[in-house]
Amino acid sequence: MQSTLLLSKELPTLHYTSTPDRFDLTWEAPLSTLLGLGRAAGADFVEFFLERENYISCLAEDDTITSISPRLSTGAGVRVFRGKADCYVSTNDLSFTGLKSALEKGLSILGLQLPAPAAYIPEINLEPLRDYAQLRGKEGWLAACSSMREMGEVLLDANAALNLKATHIQSRRATYFRDWQEVLVASSDGTFARDIRLTQSVGYNLLCADGAHRSSIGDRVGNTSDPNFLRSWDFNASAEEVAQVAGQMLYADYVESGIYPIVMANQFGGVIFHEACGHLLETTQIEQNTTPFADKKGEKIAHESLTAWDEGLSASAFGTIDMDDEGMPVQRTLLIEKGILKNFLADRAGSIRTGHPRTGSGRRQNYTYAAASRMRNTYIAPGDHSTEDIFASIEKGIYCKRMGGGSVGPTGQFNFSVDEAYLIENGKPTKPLKGAILIGEAKEIMNKISMCSQDLALAPGFCGSISGSIYTTVGQPHIKVDSITVGGR
Repeated sequence: MQSTLLLSKELPTLHYTSTPDRFDLTWEAPLSTLLGLGRAAGADFVEFFLERENYISCLAEDDTITSISPRLSTGAGVRVFRGKADCYVSTNDLSFTGLKSALEKGLSILGLQLPAPAAYIPEINLEPLRDYAQLRGKEGWLAACSSMREMGEVLLDANAALNLKATHIQSRRATYFRDWQEVLVASSDGTFARDIRLTQSVGYNLLCADGAHRSSIGDRVGNTSDPNFLRSWDFNASAEEVAQVAGQMLYADYVESGIYPIVMANQFGGVIFHEACGHLLETTQIEQNTTPFADKKGEKIAHESLTAWDEGLSASAFGTIDMDDEGMPVQRTLLIEKGILKNFLADRAGSIRTGHPRTGSGRRQNYTYAAASRMRNTYIAPGDHSTEDIFASIEKGIYCKRMGGGSVGPTGQFNFSVDEAYLIENGKPTKPLKGAILIGEAKEIMNKISMCSQDLALAPGFCGSISGSIYTTVGQPHIKVDSITVGGR
């Protein structure tokens, strides 16, 4: 460490030798000095986020590998706060000079200048490095992952299995990606933390056609901690399920539009809660005045049967992290308890501007984005009913077993397609239906989720917002929605 009596004029003469291919303790001294420089210039808070990424994706279409896309990147971002105002500057120059230049730009944007030559630059006393990569045994993850050759072989074998199980095939696609990331966070409140993340996903998309009949079904699984994930993928079981559903939906009748009670399946059924309600509980929405729940903490916003959580702790789940991208250890956050709004999801900026406490939810796609309040593993909790009870409560309705894509308006209006649906008659699912679109508004549908079963299950998802695209988990048990508008024919 340099002397704490460092003068501003001495900064150009400093030379630090940091490990170029690893974020370790050699980064403590330069980052401490730069954080002190930012505080001496008048910033209320300064944060550095360093990242190395090694990403690859592979696509098999029918019996050919059609795309292999690798990506390597290294960079850093610096965030500077002055009161409630902040700015963010990123760079791919991780030298001391490069990081200092990025800091200077951030300071100047907020109207701050470097201290006078004779001014003292105190070093920030960083905490002992919290190294989750070491603590959790993550250092060997990247080397243990599947090779490029193995990726291609598994996907081609998977597509061959799908070809044997499905009929009327128009196209078969199997896709895989592996995203390895090393991050280091250092900030002027003393935060100093490092982590390695490994996110992987693999799945199918099958398109079938017979004359005017069409069906498209996908299936995807994800993981955040197992280098052997691709090797353990049971593509035969997945192919069996995808082929069976595609066959059922191929000749299914189109749903008649109307207002129905529905049963939504567990796992990816939770995407509607994520999109229509979860985003509205992020402090970014309060800042933008785009959530109807901004002043509803402690009030009833959902049916008393509904309790919902957001956390980063579920083993191997797609949104699981040991620390967020601001260096805060993750935690379990109770969002809604028996219909009562309990908490919002807050990053540092959101906490400063709204007063809600930080929840370990500051997340970003990569170093080119400032962190923002984002979901992790978000789900409706298990309830008191059995799945059979839920179906038995409906004389005529729709079972939405597999959700597709959709869109959500800025204040919670949504529409979502249903890839696999069945008519419910006298308490039981019967004939398959296609073309169903669920249409509603968050603050209304939350009060119509009247029954939750006990079979909570999670599913991987991808979430886009102001800090880029991140990996999240959606989930729920089977739930009953008393009534919802269903678009169809």
